[in-house]
Amino acid sequence: MKTPVLHPARPAPGRFPRGILRGGLGLLVLLSAACRQPAPSGYQGYLEAEFLYLAAPLGGRLERLAVTRGQEVRAGDRLFELDPVAEAAAVEEAARRQAQARARLDNLRKGRRPSEIAALEAQLARAEAHQRWTEAELARRQQLRAQEVISAAELDLARAQRDADAAQVEALRAELETARLGAREDEIRAAEAEVAAAQAALERARWALEQKRQSAPAAGRVHDTLFREGEFVPAGQPVVVLLPPAQLKARFFVPEPEVAGLTLGAMVWLHADGWSEPVSATISYVAAQAEYTPPVIYSRENRAKLVFMVEARPDPARAAALRPGQPVEVRTHP
Repeated sequence: MKTPVLHPARPAPGRFPRGILRGGLGLLVLLSAACRQPAPSGYQGYLEAEFLYLAAPLGGRLERLAVTRGQEVRAGDRLFELDPVAEAAAVEEAARRQAQARARLDNLRKGRRPSEIAALEAQLARAEAHQRWTEAELARRQQLRAQEVISAAELDLARAQRDADAAQVEALRAELETARLGAREDEIRAAEAEVAAAQAALERARWALEQKRQSAPAAGRVHDTLFREGEFVPAGQPVVVLLPPAQLKARFFVPEPEVAGLTLGAMVWLHADGWSEPVSATISYVAAQAEYTPPVIYSRENRAKLVFMVEARPDPARAAALRPGQPVEVRTHP
């Protein structure tokens, strides 16, 4: 007699066994609970720098590079110097032209030299003496004419000579007075304008000479140097890249439902790997328009959401230790 073979019961079509159904429902409950877990309170972002590219408005050979990459500098520290030979010569030339114009103005204001005034005084004295003689001669000829010793023509000649000598005296007196007063007002004004133009040219030459020596406008860290000593630097080409602590900012992206809670001036805290404590930062910018999640955020759940870009400035006292490009997590609480 054959032993009957027992086969397990098969479920009806379209139905699952009860054990499998319970397991599936449990898995769905776990997945739904995991999906309902609160999202992390931080926002992903990174540190970005606004570098200062320091250059000279004039070109020239790089004579001295006073800093190296990574060096901390203070405001006013010398960064680099270009060859100043041409600008120094221009300053010397402008200074001499300015001195020449000022000397000419002083000469016009003083009038003629003492020796010239003495010569005019001597000419005036001689003309006055001759005028006295012609007046006396005219008086004698008037008496002779009254006695009809001379003709009327001779008397007219003596009178004309007296008048000519008197005019000569007046002319010399006026010339002497003018010599003592100095040049005319229009000549003095022209000389003053020439002095002002020479002074402006001198200031421009000095400015050009000063531009060959560039200093740090603010304290910060030298991020990079772009030329070596001896190389020619074109006008306006940056030589040193400087990063002041105040020019560092954290850029992060906030989902649209949460952006209303972030306002300008609000405080946030930056967290990063290796930091012993967070760094406080102040929100300085909130984008006015939404954008898609940037590629630096790889979360599949956030990829389809709209976000707003927000920028925050770290505390300058702590910003000196931060590095551009470093990823950070931004939180609204420490």
